[in-house]
Amino acid sequence: MGDGEICKSVAEVLGGQVSAHDQDSSKRIDGRAGAAGETPQDQGDTPTVIKTKEDSVVVDVDPCKATQWGLDDVVSWANGEHFSRVLSDCLRAESIDGPVLLSLTESDIRELRYGLDYKLAFGELKKFWLAVCKLQQLVKVSGRSKSLAQVGGQQEVHCPSDGSRCERHGRMARTHIPPEYSKTALSLGYSFVVTWIASFVMVIVHEHVPDMERYPPLPDIFLDNLPHIPWAFDMCEITGSVLFTLWVLVLIFHKHRMVMLRRFCALAGTVFLLRCVTMLLTSLSVPGTHLKCSQKDYAIDKDSVDATNAMVLRMGRAYRIWSGLGMSIQGVRTCGDYMFSGHTVALTMLNFFITEYTPRTLYHLHTFTWLLNMFGVFFILAAHEHYSIDVFVGFYITSRLFLYYHTLANNRSLMQSDAGRTRIWFPLLSYFESAAEGIVPNEFDSPRTLFRRLNGHFSRAKHYMKMGLHRCWLEEHFSLKSSMLSFGSSQQISSQSSQTTQTTSSTSDMDMSLSEPEAHNQSHNGIVRGVGLEPCSRVGGTSGQTSQTSFPLLPKKKKVVKI
Repeated sequence: MGDGEICKSVAEVLGGQVSAHDQDSSKRIDGRAGAAGETPQDQGDTPTVIKTKEDSVVVDVDPCKATQWGLDDVVSWANGEHFSRVLSDCLRAESIDGPVLLSLTESDIRELRYGLDYKLAFGELKKFWLAVCKLQQLVKVSGRSKSLAQVGGQQEVHCPSDGSRCERHGRMARTHIPPEYSKTALSLGYSFVVTWIASFVMVIVHEHVPDMERYPPLPDIFLDNLPHIPWAFDMCEITGSVLFTLWVLVLIFHKHRMVMLRRFCALAGTVFLLRCVTMLLTSLSVPGTHLKCSQKDYAIDKDSVDATNAMVLRMGRAYRIWSGLGMSIQGVRTCGDYMFSGHTVALTMLNFFITEYTPRTLYHLHTFTWLLNMFGVFFILAAHEHYSIDVFVGFYITSRLFLYYHTLANNRSLMQSDAGRTRIWFPLLSYFESAAEGIVPNEFDSPRTLFRRLNGHFSRAKHYMKMGLHRCWLEEHFSLKSSMLSFGSSQQISSQSSQTTQTTSSTSDMDMSLSEPEAHNQSHNGIVRGVGLEPCSRVGGTSGQTSQTSFPLLPKKKKVVKI
């Protein structure tokens, strides 16, 4: 749908709604005036709101070009919307052209009656304000569609009924978001490396956990007043598993899954890398007496184990933590990794991503994820696995980083206003979101569409694999054939050379047998200069050299030069 078609359809709808209402109102007023025996103009102070098509000339104007309208165009637009002559005269008298019309607010329109004392009915003022709002929205939508058409494409706009969200909806509908698979792979690699580093740091801090007898648990408001629940930490990890399952489902069916995965890995990797620093800097005492934490669990005898074997032992322990995702239900038990809570980070990150990348109308889902997040935090404290400050700092850092990242990514002007500082303080953001154009629309693929796309990807992968195998077979086949040809040609050349050698030797024998009597006869006269042979043989009487050619020899002719 083009710009003119959009403007025409909206104008017809607005004009039809206002026209029908005004015609009904004019009929009712005409009926009352006829019954009273007077015309509407004779009703005294009652404001006149009657207008028919014969009272003014309606000129077609393009609503999409309202920014270029003059006074006559605005009056023509008002006549086309079937407003009264009083309003048309008001627009002309107050010099309201196109730019002024688009900048009007509700208070400005109210001033036409209460401030400037124009005889306008309240209903007409309200209709005029609604028409101005529709025109303002229409100009915004048409302006964005024109800019998109200049780039090279145009999409149809379906603006929601809520006018306040029209601009945001139009921006989201026209945003082209490339998947950028290379950046997504780099983000996955970044999170993979960070999780390995975090697992190794957890092994280090467990080796230096404070002694529980010398350093008892620190005072904590929540832990001191909340009884210990043994099964609470397992429930926390179960709620995290439910949130992770919901996040995977959203990730699979979302159209912009690569952007979501890239942002999730970048944020999660950054938060856990910061957690590694805080764990190493300060070692807090064990928060609960029920925890059996000791340095002897991960102690390494430095006298009997060298540095290489100690590193191998630590890497093996780090792998067990990494493969078990640091979860107690997977048999992983660590101590000393308290500041700040990794479980709180995971719960909060999953909750924020689910609520951000699902439609706002799914408030039941959002409420459910927030309940899981809050209950998960409560279970961490009830299990006495972390101090309250660990949970609070984990929630605050995760939520702030998420909001900062998405605020800058969704507002390109903010990110580009100071690009140098953004690259310094947010290097991952400036790189991963360099092609971001705005808010990521929450659009989902149906299972059928998803299956079709997966089938297409598998078909292409199968085609590329077959082409690669065929290319390898061709290369091997031609290399084998060329090697056989080269081997056969070498044998042929050697056989030809041997035949040539034999022929040359026989020819030389014949020359010797012929030259002896001839030389005797010619030497008798004392005038022999030399004997010439067929040049094809390239055999000289004195050099004895042979050639590689195998041409047949012609009969020799004796040439005698006499002086």
